Amino acid sequence: MRAADQRLFIGGEWVAPDGGHYEVIDPATEETVGLAPEASRDQVHAAAAAAREAFTSWSRTAPEARAAVLSRAADLMHRNAGRYAELAQAESGATTATARGMQVAVAVARFRRYAKGALEPVETPLPPQINEAGPMGRGGVLGALAVRQPVGVVTCITSYNNPWANPAGKVAPALAMGNTVLVKPAPQDPLSVYRMAEALDEALTEAGIPPGVVNVVSGTAVAVGEAAVDAPDVDMVSFTGSTAVGQRIAEVCGRGMKRQLMELGGKGAAIVFGDADLDSAVAGIGTTYAFYSGQICTAPTRALVHRSVYDAFVAKLTAYLGFLKVGDPRARETVVGPVISGAHRDRVESYVELGRKEGATVVVGGERPAHLDKGFYVAPTLLADCTNDMRVVREEIFGPVVAVVPFDGDEDEAVALANDSDYGLIDYVWSADVARAFRVARRLRAGGVGINTVGRNMEAPFGGFKRSGVGRDVGSYALHAYSELQSIVWPG
Repeated sequence: MRAADQRLFIGGEWVAPDGGHYEVIDPATEETVGLAPEASRDQVHAAAAAAREAFTSWSRTAPEARAAVLSRAADLMHRNAGRYAELAQAESGATTATARGMQVAVAVARFRRYAKGALEPVETPLPPQINEAGPMGRGGVLGALAVRQPVGVVTCITSYNNPWANPAGKVAPALAMGNTVLVKPAPQDPLSVYRMAEALDEALTEAGIPPGVVNVVSGTAVAVGEAAVDAPDVDMVSFTGSTAVGQRIAEVCGRGMKRQLMELGGKGAAIVFGDADLDSAVAGIGTTYAFYSGQICTAPTRALVHRSVYDAFVAKLTAYLGFLKVGDPRARETVVGPVISGAHRDRVESYVELGRKEGATVVVGGERPAHLDKGFYVAPTLLADCTNDMRVVREEIFGPVVAVVPFDGDEDEAVALANDSDYGLIDYVWSADVARAFRVARRLRAGGVGINTVGRNMEAPFGGFKRSGVGRDVGSYALHAYSELQSIVWPG
C-alpha cells in the first residue's frame, strides 16, 4: 500500500477515511511525503468498538501465543527496517542514524522485549493470614493471590518526535498483557504507525487471531483525539505529549474513571558541580542539540552550573556547538536536522527572542541557519546568564536550546534551583564526588536522575513527578502499567 493510498485500520480492515486525506510534510525539504487519512469521530468510536469486541478472545489467548505474535511482528519490522527508517526520516526529519538506530531499531527491540514480557508471571502468592472467628465468618486460615489482569481497551496517543519507538513502547506491552489497542498517532508523522500496524496485522492473521486487536486512526482535527479518549469502549488512555493536552485528557478520563498513563513535558535540570568532569557534562548536555533536534522531553535543557566552573563550562559548550553540523538529515555529516514543522520552528525562535528580552545572553545561535533555504531548521542555541525566574528556564521549549543558570552556593542551593520547576521528568547530576551525586539525586523531585550520564537503563521505571506525568512504564513496569491488580482469596 502506497502512502498516498493510506487508509485507516479498523477491525482488521483498511477503511477509507470519512474526512479525506491530508498532506504529511518532510520537515527537511517541505515536500509532501504522502497523504494520511482523516478519520471522523464515528470512525474512531468504531475502532474502539472493534477493539472491545476483540478483547474477550485476545485477553484469553495463551501468553505463549501473544509472545509469538509480538516476536513475529518484530521480525517483520526488522526485515523492512531500511524502508521503514527512510519513511520515519521523511516524516520526522530525523538524521539517518537516529531514524535507523533510535526509531525503527528501538521499536523492534521493544517488541522483542515484550514478547518475553508476555511470559512474565502475573500471579504473586501472598502470605496466608490467620483470622479469628467474628462477624465475617468462622476462624481459619485464608490464602491469597495477587493477579495482574489486562485493563481492557487501551487508547495509545503517540508523540511526533519518535513515530516508531514511542508507539512500540505503548502497543507492545499493552498487547503482551492481553489488552487490545486503539492507536492515534501524532498528525505530523502517522504513516510509520500504519506500517507498524501492517506488521502486526500480518502477525495476527498468521496466528489465526480474530480481527480488532490493533486499530489505527489518524487526523489533524482535535475531534479525532477527543473521540479516541471519550469513546465509551475505551478503558485506559496512554498519552505522550504536552502537559496542557495531558491535563485535558485527564479531565475526560476522570469523568469516566478511565485509567491513565501520561508521559508529559520536561525541563531537565543538569546540575554541574565545581568538581565535575566538564567534558563529560558538555557532551551529555550537548545531546539536547543532537538528539531529535532538542525535541525530546528528557533533554537536559536547564544547566545549573557552579560559579567556579561557569565560564569554563560555557566556553566548552560553545566550542562543542562548533562541531555540530546543521543540515540535511540524509547527509552523513549532519548532526542536527530540522524541527517538525514551520509552526514549531517559529515557536522555538520566539522563545530565543523572549530570552533576549528577559536578559539572557545569546552566546551561540538565535538565528535561522543562513545556508538552508528549505526546511524547518533552528540553529542550536546557547543562552547564558539566565536566572531561574526566566520563562526560557521555566517553560519547555522542545527545541535545540540550552539555558545556563549559575549558582554560587552548595548542594542545597543546587537542589532548590532544580526543584523550583513545574516539571520533574529526568534530572542530571555531574560531580566527581559520587557520594554527593547520589545524595543530591535522592533529593531531586524527578522521576529519574542520571549521574554523570544521560544514558538510560531500559529496565528502570520511566515517568515523571509533578506536571511531567502520571504512572511509570519501561521494562516490567510497563506491563504493570497496562494491567489491573485483582486479589483472589480462599480458605486454607
